[in-house]
Formats: sequence, structure tokens, C-alpha cells
Amino acid sequence: MNVKALILILLFPIASWAQGYAGLGGSAEGFKRPIPGHSFQFPKDHGPHPDYRIEWWYLTANLKGSDGRDYGIQWTLFRSALKPSETTGWQSPQLWMGHAAVTTPDDHYFAERLSRGGIGQAGVTAQPFEAWIDEWHMRGDDLDTLDLTASGTGFSYDLRLQAQGPLVFHGNAGYSVKSADGQASYYYSQPFYTVSGTLHLPDQTIEVTGRGWLDREWSSQPLAEDQSGWDWFSLSFDDGDKLMAFRLRGDRGDFTAATWIDPDGRTTPLPDGAVGFDPLETSPIAQRDVPTRWRVSLPDRGIDVVVSALTPKAWMETRFEYWEGPVTVTGSHTGRGYLEMTGY
Repeated sequence: MNVKALILILLFPIASWAQGYAGLGGSAEGFKRPIPGHSFQFPKDHGPHPDYRIEWWYLTANLKGSDGRDYGIQWTLFRSALKPSETTGWQSPQLWMGHAAVTTPDDHYFAERLSRGGIGQAGVTAQPFEAWIDEWHMRGDDLDTLDLTASGTGFSYDLRLQAQGPLVFHGNAGYSVKSADGQASYYYSQPFYTVSGTLHLPDQTIEVTGRGWLDREWSSQPLAEDQSGWDWFSLSFDDGDKLMAFRLRGDRGDFTAATWIDPDGRTTPLPDGAVGFDPLETSPIAQRDVPTRWRVSLPDRGIDVVVSALTPKAWMETRFEYWEGPVTVTGSHTGRGYLEMTGY
């Protein structure tokens, strides 16, 4: 098979994602759909769910370097299915895409990998846990302890992660509603990682420590047809509390949801409208204006904070483009976090 044909096979479904951002609002005929009351089974659910159309293993970390500077890293493996089944070899309908990035106060480095499923180049196993694409990997006996590696032009990293708290489940016990029409995903996180290791950048090697957050999510049609993108925040406050919150933008208005996470892992789901999202400042990025400074408010918890990008440059110029980078939190609470914005 020639390279051009392979690229077309790999990218066709990704290109179609332009509808309803990443095709997430498109038809999911033939695929399973999330339903309330799902009983999660671990370690099995740490692995892939080929009967669902879309899935990801998504890790971000806020880090402090031995040079005293702030850094952020991203490691993501996406699975997308052409049809709900799994076979070996080139007949596999499962497609894999990896994104990795390092963000500094001055620069943003990123890389992308693509793979057809069934040939061993990419995949996930539940026990022992391993997610990989080419030489990038996230692996450990389970999700409690992980080794993480990735590399690209101008950067690489080698990190170790140790969970210091339980898994947390978003929405109704892991059933996360995404629209007024009822589209949903299964969604849980491990937001309690401590992180240590090494970043390699063009002009230096830096020892780093910090905090990491892993999101696990799968669905077949998580967005409504009119929804074109989202703003997603994972915020870790200095007092130990955490907040996951998102705003989905649609022609019929915004839909929001959030999860309040206590230091011991207890969660409180927050309904549509509970969290306020107000862009305060935009930055010109990739010929568009992208909000890089926000006011986020949650009156019931006394939260009124300003969330600011470490650098506006954290644009992922990948097959489908988006902004993803570390943020600082000031105001009623202080802390660090990550912000992802799509559809701009």
C-alpha cells in the first residue's frame, strides 16, 4: 500500500470530524451508546471499548522545573472506529491518533502520531496497563503507578506518576451528559497524580515535579448536532479542592456541567448553569481570536477566579486544531490547571 493511500485511510474519519467538532455530533448508527447506571469494571474499563465510536486516554500535568519555571505536558491517545468491531491486521476498523506536547512560559512544542489498529503499532491493554503509539507509552501494573514517555521535534519527556487518591466519576456515577438533548459519555478521571521526571528541550534538560490529571472517556455521539466546540477546565486549587468544568457551545446556546472534587476524592456533580464562564481576554492565534484569560465562577462554593494561560502559544496545529495548555488560577482561590478549547 502506498503512503498516500495509507494517509487517506487514516485521515478520512478524522477529516469528517469537522462536523460538530471531531464529528462528535454525527450519526452513530450501529455503535453502542452510553446509558445511565453503567457498572464500571476495573481493570477492564481502563482498556478499549471497540463497540463505541470514540475514546481517549488524556493526561495533562502542571510541573515546576529545577530552574524554578513552570511547565506543562500533554499525552493523549485517541481511538476512533469506522465500525463497531475489532479484528487483527489491516482489516481492523480501529484508528489511533496520539498527541504529545510540552508548554513552557515562552514556547509550545507538540507532535502527532497516526496508526491503523490491528497491526501492533498502537493500542491499549488493560492489565497490565499499557497505552502506546510507536515509541510513546503510558504504562504500569495499573493506573496507580505509571511511566510516561513521548518525543517530537525539539522535545521529549520521561516521567513517573503515582496516584495519591481515588478515581473520580463525573456526572451521574460516570454517566456525563453533554447536551439538553441527552447526548452523553462515560467519563472518569484520576486527578491525584504526583509527577516527577525529566524534560528535554532544545537548549536544556530539566528535572521536574508536579501534579497530573488523567481523563478517561468514551462514547459514540457525545455532542448534539448543533454543538461546535467546547471549553474544558481542570483546576487544582492550593487548598486541595479540585474542579472539572466544561462549556459546550451550540447554536441553541451553551450547555455546562462540572464536578467538584474534595481533597479525599468525594465528588459533587454540578448541573447546567452552576458554573459561569466569561472570556476576559483573547489572543490572536493561528489567524483566529482565542480566549486565553477567563473568569470562572461557582457561587455555591465561593469560587470567583481568573484563569490565565501560561502562554497563549499553546496551539495544537494537528489534524484537527485546538488550544491546550497549562493555566494559573488567581482570585478567591489560587492554583494551577489545564484548559482545552476546541472549535475556534
